[in-house]
Amino acid sequence: MITIRPFRAWRPNGKFVGEVADLPYDVVTDDEVRERLKAHPYSFLRVDKPEAWCGATNQADVAKAAHNALQDLIDGGILVQDQQECLYIYGIESKWGSQYGIVGCFACQEYNEGKIKRHEKTRADKEADRARHVEACKAHTGPIFLTCQEEKALQRWIRGYCRTYEALYAFQDEYGAWQAIYKVSGQKELEELRSLFANIEALYVADGHHRLQAASTYAASRSNEKQSKDRNGEGIKGEYDYFLGVVFPKSELCILDYNRVLKDESGLSKQAFLQQLEVNFHVTQISKEYFKPKTRHVLGMRYKKEWYALSIREEVLVHYKDDVVGVLDTDLLQKLILGPIFHIQEPRTDKRIDFVGGVKGGEVLNDLTEDRWDVAFSLYPTSIEELIAVADAGALMPPKSTWFEPKLRSGLFIHSF
Repeated sequence: MITIRPFRAWRPNGKFVGEVADLPYDVVTDDEVRERLKAHPYSFLRVDKPEAWCGATNQADVAKAAHNALQDLIDGGILVQDQQECLYIYGIESKWGSQYGIVGCFACQEYNEGKIKRHEKTRADKEADRARHVEACKAHTGPIFLTCQEEKALQRWIRGYCRTYEALYAFQDEYGAWQAIYKVSGQKELEELRSLFANIEALYVADGHHRLQAASTYAASRSNEKQSKDRNGEGIKGEYDYFLGVVFPKSELCILDYNRVLKDESGLSKQAFLQQLEVNFHVTQISKEYFKPKTRHVLGMRYKKEWYALSIREEVLVHYKDDVVGVLDTDLLQKLILGPIFHIQEPRTDKRIDFVGGVKGGEVLNDLTEDRWDVAFSLYPTSIEELIAVADAGALMPPKSTWFEPKLRSGLFIHSF
């Protein structure tokens, strides 16, 4: 049983929705943010990534800049708040397909209890950064991207609602995707959605692990504060005990490949390197400008300006077939190549490796390995079924195992407390 709670969203004034809504803070560089703010001064990146523009180096000052930027949007009438508690439908139509989900607030306690399941290990520094942001803004400024398995009834309900009611917003972003928002405010409809979610056994985090962990940590700190003040006869409302999320049916999600580029510090000659690979892989040189795997357990590799197909040997794969993490291509790459050959043991923090989302296309791997990087690996996309299996097992994927498209727009919903 999953609890979903309506809330009074701060959201863009309809006249400014296309100017406010923007990409998530973690897929754009500081330079890109500054350029976007020149063209779109109301972009929500001003709130979500203040370090890119405010000039502050002190973490507290950066967080204060986020707070001030959010307050400026409110004071200027760029953001407005609904007068009653609502749920929302968020729909995106793009070249990757159609996905429509329900936006609402979800219980941090149910995340802590494992009803809302994660698949990614988080970093303490990134958690702390987002926790400071939440504390400064007194708000969750973007929904956590969630999915569920019990999708048929949810899809039917969403389709029926969208056929009956007009969208609150509908606009096309600069990438050609259509974004649509519907408000659900009727008590009958709200109760129908509560009942639908009561029949959902678990939710799965698709993207937003650091923000979710930060929300949970912040809620715990405020709960401790509340307990202390309650003993003094004071009470604090627990709006912060609920985080902002959007739940999309799993069959509507699109996961692209998430590739790797790295420095070659193996110390091996080309012949010795390829011989080491042959221990665990069938190695085939490919006479193409780019090789993109068409199936699991086949990796593409660009090495010394040549592409190779690396097909994992069956006698090797059999050792991992009963391990929901060990059978993932991202984990096999780490265990069989990155660790033993390139000595990259902690890819989350090692400066010798970087990650390239499949949305940028395969040809970018050629460009990157012409000068700055030495080796590229192209991977077959992780499936949503693999993600769910890992989460159900209480396990964690290697970092950067999934790249979802299209990216959800920030600034469309803000949950304040």
